[in-house]
Amino acid sequence: MLIAVTREVSPAIVRCELTHLERIAIDIDLARAQHHAYERALEEAGCTIVRVEAAPGLSDAVFVEDAAAVLSEVAIIMRPGAPSRRAETPAVADVVGRYRPLRLIDAPGTIDGGDVLVAGRRVFAGLSRRTNSAAVEQIRTMLGPHGYDVHAVPVTDCLHLKSAVTALTDDRLLINPEWVARDLFSTFDLVEVDPHEPYAANIVRVGEELVYPGSFPRTLERLECLGFRVRTVEVDELAKAEGAVTCCSLIFEDQSV
Repeated sequence: MLIAVTREVSPAIVRCELTHLERIAIDIDLARAQHHAYERALEEAGCTIVRVEAAPGLSDAVFVEDAAAVLSEVAIIMRPGAPSRRAETPAVADVVGRYRPLRLIDAPGTIDGGDVLVAGRRVFAGLSRRTNSAAVEQIRTMLGPHGYDVHAVPVTDCLHLKSAVTALTDDRLLINPEWVARDLFSTFDLVEVDPHEPYAANIVRVGEELVYPGSFPRTLERLECLGFRVRTVEVDELAKAEGAVTCCSLIFEDQSV
């Protein structure tokens, strides 16, 4: 059984952290409606939704991916790069700790889960404004004994690594080669986003299906032509807070059943 950990949109999202986008008005009611539709899409794809308690005072709390990375053996609780976001992690840890042993990133390490890409036994950690090499070294130490290869990847033109590249399968990635170098992923089959859709590289893998924004029709057509089963959602209000579809959930197998 697949678990999808989510957290509702906070009314404080209007004060969200922003790095690459200018602040524009967010319709909170629409953002919540889109988030609920996203949760329904995950359910229809086979997930059981497990919600972290609401956090009305935490502006970015809906983006639960940044608080943790859940692998088959352990869950790593992040130490977000933006100090304002560090209060998000305890409640997320309480939930994922029901399913996995926990490992915590310590200072001076900082890392957002959006910078952690897992594809099979290969883990790529983005070195970004939010994630530093001290945290990547801690992840390498945590995961090495479990047989994972951890690679550091420079991120310069977008918020997180998974803004530029995400996994379609364990050996095929969706990538924007303008934001991250193709040769860093030379052992994978790479599917490029349409050049007119630079934000289109972020996609959620849910078992044998994919959940993807409907606002990138050209890249969507490429994926469907390759035979992928894709469910589309709308997340444009959350995108105003530099959010994307991977940001809004932590998806993993419930190994207790």
